[in-house]
Amino acid sequence: MMKKLYPLSFLLILLPLLTIGQTRYLDEVFTDVSVETGITYGVNATVLYYSLFGQAVPEALKMDIYTPDGDTEVDRPLILYFHTGNFLPFRNPANPSELGFNGSCGGERSDSAAVEMCTRLAKMGYVVASVDYRLGWNPLAATDVLRRYGIINAAYRGVQDARTAVRYFRKADGLDPNQYGIDPDKIVVWGQGTGGYLSLTMPTLDNYLKIPLASNGKFVYDHDNNPGTPPIPMILEGINGDIYGETVGINPTDGDTLCYPNHVGLSSEYALGVNLGGASADSAWVDPGQVPLISFAVPTDNFAPYAEGIVNVPGTNLQVIVTQGSYIIQQLHEAFGNQDAMLNAGITFDLTAEQEAAFAASPPGLQDVKVGLYPFNQPDKANAPGIPVSVAPWEWTSFAGVNPADPCNMDGGSARMYIDTIVRFYAPRACFVLGLDDCISTLTGLDIVPGGEVGLNAYPNPSSDYIVLTSDASHPMQEINLYDEMGRLIKVIPSVNQSTYTLERGQIQPGRYVALIRFDQGTAVRKLIFN
Repeated sequence: MMKKLYPLSFLLILLPLLTIGQTRYLDEVFTDVSVETGITYGVNATVLYYSLFGQAVPEALKMDIYTPDGDTEVDRPLILYFHTGNFLPFRNPANPSELGFNGSCGGERSDSAAVEMCTRLAKMGYVVASVDYRLGWNPLAATDVLRRYGIINAAYRGVQDARTAVRYFRKADGLDPNQYGIDPDKIVVWGQGTGGYLSLTMPTLDNYLKIPLASNGKFVYDHDNNPGTPPIPMILEGINGDIYGETVGINPTDGDTLCYPNHVGLSSEYALGVNLGGASADSAWVDPGQVPLISFAVPTDNFAPYAEGIVNVPGTNLQVIVTQGSYIIQQLHEAFGNQDAMLNAGITFDLTAEQEAAFAASPPGLQDVKVGLYPFNQPDKANAPGIPVSVAPWEWTSFAGVNPADPCNMDGGSARMYIDTIVRFYAPRACFVLGLDDCISTLTGLDIVPGGEVGLNAYPNPSSDYIVLTSDASHPMQEINLYDEMGRLIKVIPSVNQSTYTLERGQIQPGRYVALIRFDQGTAVRKLIFN
């Protein structure tokens, strides 16, 4: 039976109203999920037991891998999911039955929210790994410099471990047969809470020199209390290993090994970042060409800033470091063109109306809608103006918490409602970022062909007069349809039948447009801007 395709203008109007059939990567198309637990993806040095052993000790890095039962696909996108926990263990290392050692309500790869998210995403057709990373720092250190030193080193180790996990799967993909059935070009790094610090910082820390050159010198310190000598970075590659965790790190004072290389020579690149809360080490590290980002956060979060602010140690009045959160980071990524895969999609995304309403209800000054950001506004705590009832409403646990005045959420039903929104907001955006053809076709009603397959280009773009569209000579354009941002069809160029076409602006008003260019193989999408 021939597939019925609808014009984009029709879909833009009806998509919020349609109930679309089950589609892989948009819906849960599998009933059951298998979980392989305790997989070792690397070994590296932990400082968690330094006070006990007087040195860093090798730690096996573990993950749990979720796969959909009965799936026959072998090129599946992969999500690496990093849990919360303040870079400290949830269980007291000296007494594992004692929970809440990190001052949080969770902090393990088996946390309720982590299991729920990983299971849902696997049922949608993803391979998902819930990943541990090295923990350990002193949040109660006597000075802000020592606390800052501790947190950047903890985050640095976490970034090294996340990149090690990416390389582990690349190594597995190279096996014959592919061990996990993943597509190494479609990897997602997803962080929850403290894991969100990793997924926000990881794509931007792409050059070691960004550490000593960080804003306000926040990652250098006076090591000898001598104003005549220059400060040194809080992280040195020779001591801590490189930013990928691929070189040996040695403490020169005692010969202690602080970094062991894993899976050296493989790429640590990935395609998409997602964060639930957290913040970035430095917004100045955001550059053009970095991976797209999808973010969820509470605008009044009093621990991890939504815009810019100081990270606080939970349960204390101690401050750690000035960071920037999802609101600022999303603005920068969009301004630098890193979000174009979502901006260029040419559809009205699911939850767009709800997202705009959430921004409108956000605090003043935090209402500029960004395509990859969803704010979860929370009411204030009773008798605590400005402090939200929850900074992570997607989390729940059976653990009551260590502080009776600030108990953990034990209502899984309410948390799952937030997870419903997270998944529905994430899924269609990820389809376009990762180039998942099945769900793109469902969302647009078109047989989508990636622009790279037909050599599609547009220049100059933006332009004030004209834009030249080109394709490979072997893939001539057949028809061009131009839509405005409201989904209205404003121009049709039929019977193009050539690989070069000059689109004159003429009476077209300044603004953003979406061109659907039909080829024999299918339809390619390109965003165009007239100044």
